[in-house]
Amino acid sequence: MNGLFDVPVLGLVFQLLDYLVTVVTLNGPIILALATPLALGALSGVMCERSGVVNIGIEGMMLASAFVGWFVAALAAQAMPAAPSAFFGITPALLIGLLAAVLCGMLVSALHAWLSISLRVDQIISGTIINIVAAGITGYLDVLFSTNPLPTAGKFAPFVPPDVLTGLPLVGWLFKMFLAQGPITLSVIILVVALEILLFRSRWGLRTRAVGEHPKAAETVGIDVIRLRYRNVILGGVFAGLAGAWFTLDFGNSFQGGMTGGRGFIALAALIFGRWRPVGAFLAALLFAASSALGIAIRTTPPSGELGTILTSIPEEVFAALPYIVTIVILAGVVGRSIAPAADGQPYERESAT
Repeated sequence: MNGLFDVPVLGLVFQLLDYLVTVVTLNGPIILALATPLALGALSGVMCERSGVVNIGIEGMMLASAFVGWFVAALAAQAMPAAPSAFFGITPALLIGLLAAVLCGMLVSALHAWLSISLRVDQIISGTIINIVAAGITGYLDVLFSTNPLPTAGKFAPFVPPDVLTGLPLVGWLFKMFLAQGPITLSVIILVVALEILLFRSRWGLRTRAVGEHPKAAETVGIDVIRLRYRNVILGGVFAGLAGAWFTLDFGNSFQGGMTGGRGFIALAALIFGRWRPVGAFLAALLFAASSALGIAIRTTPPSGELGTILTSIPEEVFAALPYIVTIVILAGVVGRSIAPAADGQPYERESAT
């Protein structure tokens, strides 16, 4: 392999490929962890947009849920202190905080559903309002609590896979990547597979796709379009709530204003790149997360040789922005090729019986 690195020009390509493989295999757990809020946000988008409702308010839903989950968990920890259990470090406070985050996501989603479905407000405007309000309120509350901080409730502990699995040649890093995670990250894989099966192999999935493609035709065969859209948008809030809880109860144990860092919008990009399918969106989330891990690796442990010299000469800000650059490049490549559900973003109004 070292001989290939000495080939002019191509040697740099081979060295870059080798470095990419090394980064992925060594940072598998962090890549999956970073992909978690993106994948959950994308699943929320799948639930909404497959039903015909555009949801760009995922960022605000995640941010609001992150704050509520952290705040409620902190209060619960003071009211019912308990030592972490051996199973994921679970405490009553963490479970209550997780439930509060999910409920918050559902409530904000219900607001979006009411504005978009019942009032038929422009769905882009509705999502934008949610993002602005969530950022403003949580930012203010973060400043407010910074002067009188609450004691943290801690966070969920990751599962420790047995060495017999992580030590296997070639595939050991995969077991470590998918198993050495907290409960929210572990649940993503199950949720992605379950939603993919339900969406394309169940009666509910057929009805959801029918409503997202041709709601008037769906209504003629007895499907309650309004009710199904409400239900799916609110259930989409469960995924956004879990994504928010990941920030403050799984990956970290504190809240900072704007901590979602635009991941709700990257989740929408993953949704589009994944062609509105759960598995496709999850793979896109992994790609975006891998770009984040690559940017961190280049800044901390750059490759040796000529490739390292070239990469270290690039400003660090470029690598910090790498996930967003990858998002823009990929979206530019798939626009026009990835087709949304036909009725996506179109308000539905029942025809009069007369």
